[in-house]
Amino acid sequence: MRLVETGNHVAAWGARLARVEVVSAYPITPQTQVIEEISRFIDEGEMECEYIPVESEHSAMAAMIAAAAMGVRSFSATSAHGLAYMHELLHWAAGIRLPMVMVNVNRALGPGWNIWCDHQDTLAARDTGWIQLYCATHQEILDTVIQAFRISEDPRVVLPVMVCYDAFVMSHTYMQVEIPDQELVDLFLPPFRSLWKLDLDYPLTHGSVIYPDDYEEVRFSMHQAMDNARRVIEEVAEEYREMLGSYHGGLVDTYRMEDADAALVAMGALASECRVVVDVLRERGHRCGLIRVRSYRPFPVAELRELLGSLQAAMVIDRAVSFGLEGPLFSEVKAAVYGHGDLPIFDLITGLGGRDVPYELIAENMEAALRGELAAESRWPSVRLNEHHRLVKRSLEEYWRREGVR
Repeated sequence: MRLVETGNHVAAWGARLARVEVVSAYPITPQTQVIEEISRFIDEGEMECEYIPVESEHSAMAAMIAAAAMGVRSFSATSAHGLAYMHELLHWAAGIRLPMVMVNVNRALGPGWNIWCDHQDTLAARDTGWIQLYCATHQEILDTVIQAFRISEDPRVVLPVMVCYDAFVMSHTYMQVEIPDQELVDLFLPPFRSLWKLDLDYPLTHGSVIYPDDYEEVRFSMHQAMDNARRVIEEVAEEYREMLGSYHGGLVDTYRMEDADAALVAMGALASECRVVVDVLRERGHRCGLIRVRSYRPFPVAELRELLGSLQAAMVIDRAVSFGLEGPLFSEVKAAVYGHGDLPIFDLITGLGGRDVPYELIAENMEAALRGELAAESRWPSVRLNEHHRLVKRSLEEYWRREGVR
């Protein structure tokens, strides 16, 4: 079946096809449509699922934890401050090794209040133990939600998975999507069988106090599981292609890298804009390619070393910032290739809070880097400092005048 739908409704279709049994969520822009569509499916008898309306995102994650701990396939969706509110329980879900999937519609964090896209929300949850997969098309959202349950429930992994896509650029725009037959999805994703679950007939205590002599082993097992996920993500994507005919998988996706001597590195919908940049730069005589990072956790260290190892330059496009340091993706890419050549890597921090990023801005900066006119450090090419300072000064002067402050 072919649909033209929003990214949010496509995510709801992914949960429906995965035969999710429990959904708990609290509405937050721009995620709300995901849960609205799921509730419609349930109300019209198209989805056998228990929907739990809760009073906060913290409670939404608590309900997901409870459902998964009882051996039930669970799903949720959130965004920005909702993800921040449930941050404590993100650690809990991963720490007691619960398979589950949650969509996060990437939105900027306030203040000031902003409902548009950047990646600060999910990158701030980097070290919670959740697998993070970033999508660039609506078809990829659908395929990745379904695949995420296979990845999460694989005995070699048993970690929660976060499926991420950009606010409004993807959540509220319409694209054509192929909806696979339910029978094929059922073959690919059989019913959830938990490796352990809470059972009233066999009571046990789980996630209780861990003394210093044992705590490190628990964390090491999570680290091993995340490392195992590298192989599982690839295997699941290949099996999905064989059974359902669509391929969105792997830790990275590339464009025109076969003969490239320079590369852009990006995540999410901004990577689609970078495809245009690559084509423009090639028309200008630069053999540039694109590496789209799909999996931020686990991070594609080996893939980046192989792809970047022989290049002359790379530029990372960050839609977030680690204050006092640099762009988070920039830090990760540098760490991945450290000790493997002297590749100059440049960073652009842009697109924060949904600011438009025209392809020409990226192209101009990449050309400047290739000419040796940029320093290999984080740059903010869209920031209008002088204008911003004038606005702030004017506002303060008006306030001081009213208050009689000299």
